[in-house]
Amino acid sequence: MAFTWGSALRITLLILLVAAVVTACFTLPVEKILKDFLTWVDQDLGPWGPLVLAVAYIPLTILAVPASVLTLGGGYLFGLPVGFVADSIGATIGAGAAFLLGRTIGKPFVISKLKDYPQFRSVALAIQRSGFKIVLLLRLVPLLPFNMLNYLLSVTPVPLLEYMLASWIGMMPITLALVYVGTTLKDLSDVTHGWNEFSKTRWAFLIFGLVVS
Repeated sequence: MAFTWGSALRITLLILLVAAVVTACFTLPVEKILKDFLTWVDQDLGPWGPLVLAVAYIPLTILAVPASVLTLGGGYLFGLPVGFVADSIGATIGAGAAFLLGRTIGKPFVISKLKDYPQFRSVALAIQRSGFKIVLLLRLVPLLPFNMLNYLLSVTPVPLLEYMLASWIGMMPITLALVYVGTTLKDLSDVTHGWNEFSKTRWAFLIFGLVVS
């Protein structure tokens, strides 16, 4: 493959992105940062809070940081209706951003990772015939990690709008379940530290949601 300045730029940006992910995972206090962010949204943003919460999904999803804390926080801060709308839109936008990144400057990296997910080859073939349905089923019953799925799907022929619509619908059950759990929390610290303290009712609700999916 001939060297071009465009390919050099893509490789450089990809290296910087990977370095940022590694640095974030091993050096940054992600849990504390998310808690401080939710506190800021709660105390300072007023009616802009749901919008800012939704936008926050973009960097977390691109960097493959689990965004369940934001989903729980949406339920705790804004209640079920508003929290669900904000979290659902945010998760979809974040998935779309990661998809676009994987389809552009991150494409060589994503293709190199396909060998680690041999089961995805049959999925890619099925997407050629019925992209919307396959993406929807993958979101309802995730066979692959959520964040990695965003990137793997980016190298398939599924159109962006189909991908985002199917992802939005398919992620609704687990989003609704997590937002509901967020509404039952008594303190903001429970959003980041409360998983081990969940009652049997909360766990039963989550498990029921996954079974329905």
